Amino acid sequence: MRRSPTFTMTTRRWLLAYLAAVALAALPLRAGAPAEGDRWLLGRAFHIPSEYTNQESGYFSIVAGHDSRIYIGTAKYGVNAYLIEFNPLNAMMRMVVDVHRVIMRFLTGFAAQAKIHTRNNVGQLTGKIYFGSKQGYPEKGEKRTDYPGGYVLAYDPKTGTTENFGMPKQHHGVISVMPDEHRGLIYVSTCDDGRPIEHSHFMIYDMKKKTYRDLGDTEHSYAFIVLDHKGRAYHPVRGGKIRRYDPDADKVETLEVTVDGQPCPKEIAKDGLNAGHGAVLNWDASPDGKMLWCTEMSTNMLYSFDLTAPGTTLPGKSHGPLLAGTNAQGKPRITDNRAMCVGPTGKVWAAVTEHGIPATQLYLVSYTPGDKAVRNHGKVGVANPNDLKFVDDKGKPLPWHHAMRKEKDGTLTPWVPMGVCEARDGHVYVLTIAPFTLLQFTPNQLK
Repeated sequence: MRRSPTFTMTTRRWLLAYLAAVALAALPLRAGAPAEGDRWLLGRAFHIPSEYTNQESGYFSIVAGHDSRIYIGTAKYGVNAYLIEFNPLNAMMRMVVDVHRVIMRFLTGFAAQAKIHTRNNVGQLTGKIYFGSKQGYPEKGEKRTDYPGGYVLAYDPKTGTTENFGMPKQHHGVISVMPDEHRGLIYVSTCDDGRPIEHSHFMIYDMKKKTYRDLGDTEHSYAFIVLDHKGRAYHPVRGGKIRRYDPDADKVETLEVTVDGQPCPKEIAKDGLNAGHGAVLNWDASPDGKMLWCTEMSTNMLYSFDLTAPGTTLPGKSHGPLLAGTNAQGKPRITDNRAMCVGPTGKVWAAVTEHGIPATQLYLVSYTPGDKAVRNHGKVGVANPNDLKFVDDKGKPLPWHHAMRKEKDGTLTPWVPMGVCEARDGHVYVLTIAPFTLLQFTPNQLK
């Protein structure tokens, strides 16, 4: 099929700019040149179509499928939620799931399925993309009970169809969906968005019986569920504990954690009463299911926990700060690291924002198990700024485009990361908001 002239010119423009950025990043350091973490890491930017959001936002809902296509959840408050597929081969995005059409309920306002907020997960056997929907925010006059409840869904890239597994719990959204296709189970975490304490139920869906089972309230905001090498499922519990379910033994346990031989650190054990969003534990398991990698949202530290350990205590280790050193004032670096994942080879990735003076800055960092420290790949910038629009046809600034700024050297840089993932082909993707943008980094850039 012949490509249009417009597509060819656009492709040529970003390709030249991108190759130049990659070549610059690959140059060896000279005397007096900035350290790696202080250099620009320029990613190719793709804007998620604005018709699928109304505040240019989404959350940590991003995953790479078995075919290295990227699946992104969006938020359109009071309206609907969508799953977007990005094909890196032709740089095209398309909407593949309209949540309201799948569930056949077309409610608006606070009753709408306003977000796909789950970290999407891929079915081990089928390659299906598992995710869930949740509530937005009530406006004046709306009650939290106006929201009927979120749904658990799975999109099949092979057939283009979406399966609806129903509503786990009335009036609760869905914040985590983890399939165990080998056993015909789906693990779910619900959320009522309550403050100061979230009510979050750890639940199991039996694909054969088509029923949900409740393992209890964990009172933990924004939970991630992971599976270990034995097929056991883990869910965080408020106060720094972990709930583990063993499907083979049909057994539920509550686990303690230690770090470096000491009791659970206060950064992880925040009870949520005063911590707010700071109590988020960002989890992902290694590909072999033997190690749990963790960052706490507002703590500049990487942790790991041994999932092979016997007993009811998970021993953990600290692996140093995500961003080493101090800030420009010689003080500890203040970070926001909600975007974290473990890639197919076991490498840990995080998109970390540092808040402070002179300006908030986003970095991409990684950790290879066994290394002495986390590696900072550099300050995140945009390789193709001319492909992003910030004003309309009349020159008026577009709404919700405030979270990218232009540096003195002309580099366009975002500063609000929401998610990160690594594809099987080695590309790493970072999701940022306002405008809602996907940034792509090549394996050569990240060597």
